[in-house]
Amino acid sequence: MASDPLKLVLASASPRRREWLSRLGIEPDAVTPADIDETPHARELPRDYAVRMAREKAQAVDGAGAHVLSGDTVVAAGRRILPKAEDEATARECLVLLSGRRHRVFSAVTLAAPDGSIREKLSETQLKFKRLSPEEIDAYIASGEWEGKAGGYAIQGMAEALISWIQGSHSGVVGLPLYETRILLKSAGFAIG
Repeated sequence: MASDPLKLVLASASPRRREWLSRLGIEPDAVTPADIDETPHARELPRDYAVRMAREKAQAVDGAGAHVLSGDTVVAAGRRILPKAEDEATARECLVLLSGRRHRVFSAVTLAAPDGSIREKLSETQLKFKRLSPEEIDAYIASGEWEGKAGGYAIQGMAEALISWIQGSHSGVVGLPLYETRILLKSAGFAIG
């Protein structure tokens, strides 16, 4: 007698996470964005913040017998957690800060099983923007790509042409580290080639 196929709930409203999950051949049975307080704790390091956010998002969603997959992506300049850019001034501030310097992107992914057990993985990527001219910053701001993006940029768009160096996971910077996500899903019994 065959067992019922595993069910998966994606705890994210991000169309990018759903699109990248499909690259693993996985279509979630439901998409239920987590609604949690995303305020960093005092002196919380970017790595710890990313892991905590992914875990809290997974635990905040009732999977109703399904596995719950969540993720969180944090752009960090040193120990500083950069905000999601909700306005042009914030996006510009982030781009000026990142111009010509290396920074890190932490992308945590959590898989919560129906029995309450948690599996977690973290991707760490280092990147460097070229030194950005005021005109390049203005053009990127005018594109609108920065809206709602951690650190004020989207690597899967125009910003990719401004990145002079990357070491780590491109998909992690987009928002779902595929290698780490694949490991988590396979370890839980999901059929992935």
